Amino acid sequence: MLFYKQIPSAIAKIARRPKGGSKMRKYEIMYILRADLDEAGRAAAMEKLAELLKKNGASIDKVDESMGLRDLAYPIDDEVKGYYVVLKVSAEQAALYEFNRKVRHDANVLRFLIVADQE
Repeated sequence: MLFYKQIPSAIAKIARRPKGGSKMRKYEIMYILRADLDEAGRAAAMEKLAELLKKNGASIDKVDESMGLRDLAYPIDDEVKGYYVVLKVSAEQAALYEFNRKVRHDANVLRFLIVADQE
């Protein structure tokens, strides 16, 4: 059994944090959708991913589709084109964990990347 004094100081600070005190941080999420989706299918896939974030407490600050349909640098799952979407979100770690877990199994998403927003 560990006593409070045996816990390193960094972990002790986390242990003293009050419940609900986790901080919402800003992240940038970029994902690539399959190019063979029609407009309605693409909108449905984007809405599904946005809803997944919102359901877990994240807020979407900006959606950027300006990159749109592009050629991929190398084939991914025999696809040579993809539709790029960039989201700016404010989220807790739990929301990103759930997003990461669900998107890995989504057949419409070729690749995704989550990075901390520096702006």
